[in-house]
Amino acid sequence: MTDVRAHVRLLGDAYGRVARDLRMSLTDRCNLRCSYCMPPEGLAWLPTDETLSDAEVVRLLRVAVELLGVDTIRFTGGEPLLRRGLESIVAAASELRTPEGEAPELSLTTNGIGLDKRADALAAAGLRRVNVSLDSLDRDRYAAIARRDRLPDVMAGLVAAEAAGLQPIKINAVAMRGVNEADIVPLAEFCLERGHRLRFIEHMPLGPEHAWDRTTMVPAAEILSALGARFTLTPAEGRGAAPAEEWLVAASDDLPAGRIGVIASVTRPFCAACDRTRVTADGQIRNCLFARSETDLRTPLRAGASDEELAAIWQGAHLTKAAGHGIDRPGFTQPQRGMSAIGG
Repeated sequence: MTDVRAHVRLLGDAYGRVARDLRMSLTDRCNLRCSYCMPPEGLAWLPTDETLSDAEVVRLLRVAVELLGVDTIRFTGGEPLLRRGLESIVAAASELRTPEGEAPELSLTTNGIGLDKRADALAAAGLRRVNVSLDSLDRDRYAAIARRDRLPDVMAGLVAAEAAGLQPIKINAVAMRGVNEADIVPLAEFCLERGHRLRFIEHMPLGPEHAWDRTTMVPAAEILSALGARFTLTPAEGRGAAPAEEWLVAASDDLPAGRIGVIASVTRPFCAACDRTRVTADGQIRNCLFARSETDLRTPLRAGASDEELAAIWQGAHLTKAAGHGIDRPGFTQPQRGMSAIGG
């Protein structure tokens, strides 16, 4: 039987990894100013003419799916709900087909603000699920972290996403020492009660330059210790290339069973299984979240490059992917771009 992928330029690297999961950033703009992501005054946003147009985004998605074997697309930002053409981009992506004839899995990472007004339209366009950032259930703590008092808006977005069938809803929470440790168990209870999948994320060096301090990070071991004091946890099998290690949570008298994950990029790196590729809102390929270099797709795209030429550039960018991010190495330097400009 002929392998349908035989004619596809897979995004492989020198270490045998193949990228099939695309994180496509649609904007670097955000309506929050989360302390772990950007400075209080915000950042200088990309000029409009430097940001990929809707048509350019869709074309790169087609190259990724049809020519490079990508089968999973996550739309990111900044805050992707600020992208006016989001629904049309999602609809176009849902029409794409992998070499096997399957539609790519489409999801969205969002802070949830405005999701209540767009969840139905996004679901109708072909979006399948959402990841929503929620670092605290306490309104004051949330406002202190996000530097905006928007917790009620996030909660409204979660309700709308569930009603629209964008499930399973995944909740992302960055745990920070002395900031929101008190929310670890309450967030877990909140998600288990509603059937959401909670994922704690170790605080990574991707925010304002020189602002990351390892001592402010709550490592995975401490997160699991706090959860283990409240719940019965069993490691889940079949992690594959997923960034989150997951634990099955046993049902209790007051809560149903569920799953909780921890993304431990710092203390338990999963670089050896990484299957992700990233494109920034201005059309730059990043083969690692922590990469210090990028490969330009926007210039050749606008200069008339063919799909095959764009695929070859993308493939070449992944051949240079490092074995790991090197956070624990003495010479580690965080990327010049922060998370909002890279795309999660």
